[in-house]
Amino acid sequence: MSHTKHYFYIILLIFSLSLSAQNTMEEDPEITQNNINYRILQSQTELQNFNYYNAQKHLDEALELAEKGDNKKSLGLIYALKGRIQLIIDEKDKAIKSLNKAIEIQRIIDDNLNLGSSYKTFGDVYLAKKDYYSALDSYRAAKSKFEEEELNEELAETLLREGKTYIELKNYHKARDVIEQALAIAKKYDYLETQSGSLINHALVYNKLGNNEKAIAAGKEGIQIAKTKQFSNTLNQGYLVVSNVYNNIGSYKNSREYLNLHLKLSDSIRNLTRINSSSDQETQYLLNEEIEKNHEIVEKLEKAEDDKNLGTLISILSVALITILSLLTLSLYKNNNIRLKTNNMLHKKNGELIIAKEKAELASKTKANFLSTVTHELRTPLYAVTGLSNMLLEENPKPEQVQHLKSLKFSGDYLLTFINDILQINKIEANKVDIEPEPFNLNKKINNIVLALNNSAQSNNIKIHFEYDKDLPENFIADQLKISQILINLIGNSIKFTKNGDIWIRAYKIEEKGKIYTLRFEVEDNGIGISQEKQDHMFESFSQGSIQINRKYGGTGLGLSIVKGLIDILKGKIYVKSELDKGTTFYFEIPLEHSTVEEAQEKRVNYFDGNKADLDLKSVKILVVEDNKINQMITKKILTKMELKCDIVDNGEDAVEMIKANDYNIILMDIHMPGISGMEATKIVRTFDKELTIFALTAVTIEDKMHEFEEAGFTDIIPKPFKQEEFEKKLYNALASKNTNTIANA
Repeated sequence: MSHTKHYFYIILLIFSLSLSAQNTMEEDPEITQNNINYRILQSQTELQNFNYYNAQKHLDEALELAEKGDNKKSLGLIYALKGRIQLIIDEKDKAIKSLNKAIEIQRIIDDNLNLGSSYKTFGDVYLAKKDYYSALDSYRAAKSKFEEEELNEELAETLLREGKTYIELKNYHKARDVIEQALAIAKKYDYLETQSGSLINHALVYNKLGNNEKAIAAGKEGIQIAKTKQFSNTLNQGYLVVSNVYNNIGSYKNSREYLNLHLKLSDSIRNLTRINSSSDQETQYLLNEEIEKNHEIVEKLEKAEDDKNLGTLISILSVALITILSLLTLSLYKNNNIRLKTNNMLHKKNGELIIAKEKAELASKTKANFLSTVTHELRTPLYAVTGLSNMLLEENPKPEQVQHLKSLKFSGDYLLTFINDILQINKIEANKVDIEPEPFNLNKKINNIVLALNNSAQSNNIKIHFEYDKDLPENFIADQLKISQILINLIGNSIKFTKNGDIWIRAYKIEEKGKIYTLRFEVEDNGIGISQEKQDHMFESFSQGSIQINRKYGGTGLGLSIVKGLIDILKGKIYVKSELDKGTTFYFEIPLEHSTVEEAQEKRVNYFDGNKADLDLKSVKILVVEDNKINQMITKKILTKMELKCDIVDNGEDAVEMIKANDYNIILMDIHMPGISGMEATKIVRTFDKELTIFALTAVTIEDKMHEFEEAGFTDIIPKPFKQEEFEKKLYNALASKNTNTIANA
């Protein structure tokens, strides 16, 4: 009897250890998550095969596991999938309840990826309920999330659904614009199903707008893609749309052919859906649940009956438990080893990623510093090139030398433009571009840009047409300089690649929320066009159609890259449509704040516009602080031509001593010099002379150093290389201002 008790206690101990190991396995979060993911995957597979109730069953199992483990992310995903299935089986109210639960959870845990999908499904539910404006609100919310997460495929699908909603509202112009965006994204990233659906819905819209030729072309293109890739539902819709278009134009034979294809495919889809999603299947699903419960009861009864033979049961159970315990121990040991290896690998990869990130940041910083240094060093000799070429052109050169000097001047100006473009690209990539909003008149601004570029257009025999939506307000608050730069680049690009043609510029509203208007700007030409292959790289730096085009038409290939960067900064989007030998359309959308305030007075450079004879130039003394001998010579020659005398020093220390010892009217101070810099020298001068006019002659980019110039105490800045006329007027203006102040004080 004593041996029996010991034997019984050993069996109980083994049994408890087995249960403990089993519970550990079941409670393991990783295993639980794998079980949840497996059931969700099974559900999605059944859904694709139209087995809706089997899909629901797998989701219910996943839901039970997720609720037990309080797995919020999985709960949100499961409720969203349930809502999608409930929509398919026409249980719209249940779908709304499930989606509300999903969205509530996903908002709390900031699961933007799945939140966007839930909003999109919500839009589908409202579309099915014919609540079109609620559907549009849901699709806009989905778009916002997909744009944040850069989920282009989901964004394209949502835009297509939004376009379908506008079709239901009979707003065909808006539908065309939205579907056009979906098609552009789908083509760019090769999303064939969305591309096919967009083309077929484009056909429907073109039909409604009366352009049946485009409707048939778009419809057939969409059908071809759907047929090749076996997108049954899309293909079925395409057959019906093209049939209707042919019917509208009286081509009844073609209409009948496409209608027959539609009816045949509809029967096939209906039969497949009926086989897999009938109400019998729902009954069978519920019946199976009850059968499983009965099986459990029967098993319990049989087990209770078998308890009579306790001795035999204990013997069998002990062997089974020892086997199970051995297997579980082995499994836990293997899992533990796998986890240790995985953790070590993750730590190693994480360390490598941190090092790679630091290297990338260092490389980016090094590149920015290199570009800044190189461009500064290039600007300094450019001062000599442009300055000398200007002076030589004004000194009555020989007739055969004039063309050479003009070519030299053109090359200098081109190189300066190129350097400025590189600097701007560098600033955009380094996120150093600030937005400076101010009130302005948009209509007037675009008109001024057109007037400024009209001469270039006329030289290519181009006529520019500007269309401003009559319902669009004119006054907005935005960074007008960046908008101007975008339009100048795009219009200039069209002028460059168009001969004997037309350019159309359009501005109109596509959305309004309170004071925020989303505007679309279009620049269309009928020039040489761009191939589809080249369109994929249009907005990359140094990218043009080809080397031959680059040589023929000129340009650095930086303009469109700058445009893309500026539009991103303004929180906008840009698209391109083009066909070879037919033309190109660039269109971009940006949000602008409507304002009732009239545009601010334009800031004008206060150049001298008085009479030079009123100035006493003989008594004026100027100090030029410049270490470069060529630049000294050029500056002195310009000042001599202006009838102004100057002294020259080549370092900051001597400049401070000269200013202390002499009564100068103006100081022209270079920034980079040996010894103390122009900045430091100016700070020293300001300790004993607060009123002296000191101009910074600098080759650095003004925007980057503006606050440093102000802190140092400079009166104004003259960037190198400068235009001689502006340089002269700035100096005369400073002298006139001094003269006025002297008279007033007297």
